[in-house]
Amino acid sequence: MASERPFVSVIIPVYNDPRGIRMTLDAVTNQTYSSEGYEILVADNGSTDNTRDVVRKYAERFPDLVHLLVEDEVQGPAAARNAAIPQAKGSLLAFIDADMTVEETWLEDAVASMESNDWDYMGCNVEIYIEDGKDTLTAKYNQIFGFPIRRYIEDQHFSGTGCLVVRDTVFDEVGDFDERLFSGEDQEFGNRVYDAGFDQHYQPAITMYHPARSSLPELLKKHFRLGRGRAQMQRYHPERVEKPSLLNPRNYLPPHPIRFYQRVTSSASLEWHELLLLFFIAYLKRLSATAGWVYEHFSEDDG
Repeated sequence: MASERPFVSVIIPVYNDPRGIRMTLDAVTNQTYSSEGYEILVADNGSTDNTRDVVRKYAERFPDLVHLLVEDEVQGPAAARNAAIPQAKGSLLAFIDADMTVEETWLEDAVASMESNDWDYMGCNVEIYIEDGKDTLTAKYNQIFGFPIRRYIEDQHFSGTGCLVVRDTVFDEVGDFDERLFSGEDQEFGNRVYDAGFDQHYQPAITMYHPARSSLPELLKKHFRLGRGRAQMQRYHPERVEKPSLLNPRNYLPPHPIRFYQRVTSSASLEWHELLLLFFIAYLKRLSATAGWVYEHFSEDDG
């Protein structure tokens, strides 16, 4: 019976992404899990386009299922998720990012995994796919390197929040996401969960789908933000990360060519010119992340 199964709160942060939130809401409103057994909380993070209007239309179509929340004071996905957590009615909180899609059995399978195994914290598999008309080298790079959730959980004790299911009792114990971090809040939260003694698991049987970033400027912008997040992690949580010197040349060197070659050729069959261009993209990505890291350090000094 649906009443005997846990109530689930699906939490989706979104910012200026009307197309992405449509894709995700189409998927999460079409679940085999009873509509009386879950809610969808969309936390808009101060969008300046028509994103909220899109969400409102879904809320009108599914008044008991879809709910719009607004967090426009603090910018960042951590703040958006934190706005939804205290409003969540579920004993299980399932996080998914706007622009991601799932199978119609996603919630059914997630609940079964959490309940049958008595898990507290679960990360799911994420498959990067290339959309029609967007088969660029940047998209191929993104698809190859993607989201190694298993490695994140096993080696670094966290899952990306776009594919995370957590019991509400975990938040009661360790607190919410750190809103001071532009990125890396998923790792910092997961590390607190691990330190508190909760179990963490990877579930490869549940796949969630994320479109590849096909634009190089988009990819570099993302990694600039990741670099800022790394500097903020060093500032606010120095016990968790090293704080190397800005003058260390390793921060500015290209990826190790042999390891890069082995990683790429194990995942895809490419021509030599494509390999060289992918290596160039990887180097630009590293430089962009380093630029964000340096920028954040200078911002700290100015403050």
